[in-house]
Amino acid sequence: MLRALPRTLRADLLTSGAEPDGRAGAPRWLEWRPVIAVPLTLLAVGMLVLATNQYAFHYRTGILLGILLAGAQSVSLVVALYRPVPAWWTSLLVMVAVTPFAAHAHQGEVFPSNGVSVTGVPGGPAFPWDGASVAQQAGSLFLLALRVRPRIAVEALAITVLAGLVCGAGIPRPGGGDLRLALLVLVTTVVVGAALGGLGVARTRLVVQEERTAEERARRTLLEERNRIARELHDVVAHHMSVVSIQAQVVPHLVDNPSDALRENAEVIRRNAVDALTELRRVLGVLRSEEPLTEAARHAPQPTLDRLDELVGNARGAGLAVTVTVSGERRPLPPGVELSAFRIVQEALSNTMRHAPGSAVRVEIGHRPSGLTVRVTNTAPQRAVPSSAGAGHGLLGMRERAAMLGGELVTGPTPDGGYEVTAILPAGSADGPVGLAEPAPRTP
Repeated sequence: MLRALPRTLRADLLTSGAEPDGRAGAPRWLEWRPVIAVPLTLLAVGMLVLATNQYAFHYRTGILLGILLAGAQSVSLVVALYRPVPAWWTSLLVMVAVTPFAAHAHQGEVFPSNGVSVTGVPGGPAFPWDGASVAQQAGSLFLLALRVRPRIAVEALAITVLAGLVCGAGIPRPGGGDLRLALLVLVTTVVVGAALGGLGVARTRLVVQEERTAEERARRTLLEERNRIARELHDVVAHHMSVVSIQAQVVPHLVDNPSDALRENAEVIRRNAVDALTELRRVLGVLRSEEPLTEAARHAPQPTLDRLDELVGNARGAGLAVTVTVSGERRPLPPGVELSAFRIVQEALSNTMRHAPGSAVRVEIGHRPSGLTVRVTNTAPQRAVPSSAGAGHGLLGMRERAAMLGGELVTGPTPDGGYEVTAILPAGSADGPVGLAEPAPRTP
């Protein structure tokens, strides 16, 4: 440890960086440094006047040198906000530079028992922590302890105390009380600064960790929602693949004297459809490996808008006043669009029951030549609901379903205090694809 001590001190204290210990999670009070610098500058100006008077007249350094030393010492207090280690070194070097003048000024002075020197200077102050010096060094050590690890703060305190004792060893004192008080002030400022600095860094790291946890939770929720959508759409895709397989098997029987090429092509189509269906089932088995559903629920057909009345009836039974309006000429829709529309209405009604109990709900289904419009609006809730009640990610799932079909989803509060969910789902021919499309590009 003794051999490594010089190397450790050099790494800790011989640096000019803003973060000398390189630890992550800078405290948030650093954002207020420009504001803190204003009163600190005023304090430094007052210390400059006191230190200049002490150095120039009591220690007889001369006006110019006194202003230079006092100025460097005072400026270092403000610089400590941005570069704590260089500022601390500056205050330490000023103390060492003043020592010869202080020793010369005290030569021949006699301190009688009443604590007053023959020159009339009170015997209270004890060099090197007399006058404004102890306040300046305490301030530098406090700002240093706020920014660095406790180990570095203790090292700086030890060097300061050792240097102070060495510099003041040959200068007479009227007693040791003031020296003990100065040491107590320096130790207290370092302990308080280190404690506050550690608390600030801990809070900052906690905020960062909470943000990362929220991001991970949102990412996990997104993956879970996509797995759920994939499980539901499997039944839709599997149905079409089964139809393809059966039709390919029947084709040769619909033609008189089918050729070998026709039989071979139909068999290839049937075999490919069966292989694709097998792979779909295998993937679904992985997705459903941890799904706590009964066998009846797993094999139940996926819902469509034909079951909208049943869904609305359940919501009314739960206490919601639901009104349903269907406009436009209804025509067959791809199963994927039917499933997504049903789930969007289901999630919107569930959110209303959780977050707006007692409100009136209006469900509008608009059939258009280009697709389907789903709009669910509720009025303001009749009673207050705690902010933590029913916190979920239903809107995320609705957005994923709309984006999967190449559609759009708009949500937001209404002027009367309610909430509105509007989804526009494009749909091609019901005889075409199952309603899947490339997700629409999202604007950040």
